[in-house]
Order: sequence, then C-alpha cells, then structure tokens
Amino acid sequence: MDGNPVARTIRSKIRDGVTSLRKSNIEPSLVTIIVGRDPASQAYLNTKHAACTDAGIKSRNIELPVNTPQSELEQIIHDLNQDRTVTGILLQLPLPKSLNDAAAVASIAKEKDVDGLNPCNLGRLAGKDAKLVPCTPKGVIILLKYYQVGIAGKHAVIINRSKLVGRPLAQLLLNEDATVTVCHSKTKEIDIISRHADILITGIGRRSEFTVGPDMIKPGAAVVDIGTSSVGGKLMGDVDFDNVIRIASFLTPVPGGVGPLTVSMLLYNSLVTASMQHDLEMKFGLDELASGA
Repeated sequence: MDGNPVARTIRSKIRDGVTSLRKSNIEPSLVTIIVGRDPASQAYLNTKHAACTDAGIKSRNIELPVNTPQSELEQIIHDLNQDRTVTGILLQLPLPKSLNDAAAVASIAKEKDVDGLNPCNLGRLAGKDAKLVPCTPKGVIILLKYYQVGIAGKHAVIINRSKLVGRPLAQLLLNEDATVTVCHSKTKEIDIISRHADILITGIGRRSEFTVGPDMIKPGAAVVDIGTSSVGGKLMGDVDFDNVIRIASFLTPVPGGVGPLTVSMLLYNSLVTASMQHDLEMKFGLDELASGA
C-alpha cells in the first residue's frame, strides 16, 4: 500500500480548498511550536512546513529553548488561541520530560487543534462526530479504504497504545465496526495475538528491539507499518518487509507508506480549522478522500 499516490490526490484537493477559502478572504495559517532542538523533530517539522508551502497554507514555527517553563509555553499557546490571524496550532511532540504534554495540548483551543489531540476532540471520536482527528490514525484509515481493505467485521490488532496513535486509532477502527485488540509492552505472547489479525498495525519504532517477522502474520492479512527507526543510516519500519510481503495481502513500505498520509491529514485538518472558525463547511470529506474521488 503505497501512500504517495493517495497523498497526491489529497493534496490536489487541499490546494483547491485553499484557493476556495481565499476567494472568501480566509487565509489558512498554521503555527507550529517546538521546544528544544531534537534533530528528528526538527526534520519532521521541516517536512510539515514544506508541505504547507506546497499546498498554499501559510505557516511559521516558534522555537523555544529546552528549559522553557510550562507556564511560558501555555501562555504562548493562549496568545495564539486569541490571535484571529492564526487558524491552526501544532505542538511538536514529545516535549522535554520537564514539561507536561497533556496539559500543554489541552491548552490548545479545540477549534485550532490541527493534531486532534485536545481532550474535547479526542472525546468526540467516541461519538463518531469528530471533525479533527489525529493525523496518523486518520491516515491509516484513509489508506485502508483507498486500497479497499475491508474493515467491518475484521479483527484489527494494534501494537501501540500511545495517546498519539494507538488509542485514537483503536477508536477509529471501532467506529468502522472492526473488532480491536491493542497490544503494548506488558502484553504477553504478542506473536500469537498478531497471527489472528486480519489487519495488523504496528508502531513501535525500535527496530533493534522489536521486529515483526513472517511468523507473526496471518496469511493474507493487511499489515500497516507505522514504526520508524534509523538502522545504519537507513530509515526502516517495524516490519521485515521482504519476508512479510510474501505472506501478507497488503503491506505498507517505510518510508512511503503511512508517512505521506500523516502529513496530508495535517494539511486537511488545517483546512478544517480555518473553515470551522468562519462557520463554513468543508467541500470534501473523509469518504471522498478515501475513494480518491
């Protein structure tokens, strides 16, 4: 399941959406915040800003020193919440250990929360009416639907329980009528559980410690690899691609699988926030994105 053609389709629609908003004198504007100088986080932010430029979305970054106190971070977020020229806010995670991720994310106005991680937006997932959904989980659902992988009635196993990926993804899959099992570091016999998965989604990102091999795959399963690790200077996922592809019916590559969809969903959410703040309806939704229509 190559994410690039799906992402190109979505980004084309997003560029049209930006043009449409500008005709209504609405300028989508995303502000990102990064605390510290983690190279991986900075590289990922650069990718996001490049994507914004390509889509015609204004963006800028606020870089804070690693010793920034919680009160200062939340004051900056508060000021951005009040700034009518800012339509979207993204706090790059994880934060330094001295800061409270949950409190900082909760301080982002729910209507400007392009990551979909504000408690109000996460809560709406359960009601199937969330307009702003976390980007990577949303990208996984889009990818499965685009490649016509049936979800309803299937057993989906997620090897990740993070607030950013595993938990919201579990809710999205439940909303699509899958039966969902979530595995984590305390789960026993993960290999046995994974062999029962019709859809296996893994996002550990520590290739030297954890690899999904062919012995963990049910023949014909769809496998989505969210994990990323640098091995010998090469970006790799959790999955032993060359051997698992012989067993799975679908498999995402790393890079080039879910990654392009994650960035595309950020752009989509940036359009959603800009539209919401001006009481406008989006002209295309998830079903259209998934079908490539």
